[in-house]
Amino acid sequence: MNIHEYQAKQLFEKFGVASPKGIVASTAEEAGKAAREIGGPGLVVKAQVHAGGRGKGTFKNGFKGGVHVVDTPEQAEEIAGQMLGQTLVTHQTGPEGKLVSKVLIAKAVDITKEYYFAILFDRVSSNHAIIASTEGGMNIEEVAEKTPEKITKEFINPALGLQPYQCRKVAASLGLQGPLANQAVKLFSALWNLYLKADCSLVEINPLAITTDGQVVALDAKFNFDDNALYRQKDVTAMRDTTEEDPREVAASEFGLNYIGLDGNIACLVNGAGLAMSTMDIIKFHGGEPANFLDVGGGATKEQVTAAFKIILGDPKVEGILVNIFGGIMDCDIIANGIIAAAKEVSLTIPLVVRLEGNNVEAGKATLAASGLKITSASDLTDAAQKIVAAVKAA
Repeated sequence: MNIHEYQAKQLFEKFGVASPKGIVASTAEEAGKAAREIGGPGLVVKAQVHAGGRGKGTFKNGFKGGVHVVDTPEQAEEIAGQMLGQTLVTHQTGPEGKLVSKVLIAKAVDITKEYYFAILFDRVSSNHAIIASTEGGMNIEEVAEKTPEKITKEFINPALGLQPYQCRKVAASLGLQGPLANQAVKLFSALWNLYLKADCSLVEINPLAITTDGQVVALDAKFNFDDNALYRQKDVTAMRDTTEEDPREVAASEFGLNYIGLDGNIACLVNGAGLAMSTMDIIKFHGGEPANFLDVGGGATKEQVTAAFKIILGDPKVEGILVNIFGGIMDCDIIANGIIAAAKEVSLTIPLVVRLEGNNVEAGKATLAASGLKITSASDLTDAAQKIVAAVKAA
């Protein structure tokens, strides 16, 4: 789940992370009011969308840039009016762009130096880790590739948590001394508290800035949250903006399904993420193009399978469906009944190939055979992939 920049600032404020004051606005009038409340010259108007490269983006109405520096409330109101309700296209949105429904009005700061700082979970060491670099404002992968010596890593024991000496060590690695080091230590501790209490898997500050008046502040942030912990993060879950997400992925999440749309024409309905990846690979290997990743999980019901079919058929590019189920926890006969119910409800007209294996598989295959529906059965995954690719090409 992603959150907007203004929501990140709300979390900063809640956990005491130093950051320039900002107020979100949904109308031009609200933007002007927010600018007056913040006060003074040097204000930034930022379009709020889930995409990078906003400053270099272009709106479909011809207005240039999703980030503007202004000096008066009147200017903030005018710029916000140019952005709100318009579609912003950046290198990350694709040509379709994203609709801007909110803008952030924030205090601009004069920067003397930018740093990179992140806390994340490192699966290799089974520890949390701090990644810091003197090369702020840049792509951290590029820094790691070209100048790895400019990156500091500090591992955090899950049982002990982030220790004060580790904060001082990271600050020193960035060349911070005296009052700046003290501010950085306080900010790092606050970010660790936020990371832990909000069940984050990533908190990335890029840039972490030193201002001309000697303040250490977090200017921009990226958050990732542990999906398995969102049930206890009511405030974080409330920040979800479904208008920024693929409608099919939103619909899938409502039924406990994991869906990611792709560019191909053969849809996959699979139980298990690893099996889904293998299914997409083998479709590609045999000359087809997968249209999606759809994992129904280990205990799907008829209702979930029906919902999955409806989501799949919501993609006009889909010309065939491959169902690949391994019945471990799941009963193959339950899946077979779900497939039949779904095919009847959506009046399926495109090729459907089903490969079942595992728990109660013979009953499942018998149910499919007795359905009277045009369902092609496959003996194994290779057979299934070959059949669905051939059926789509022949259709």
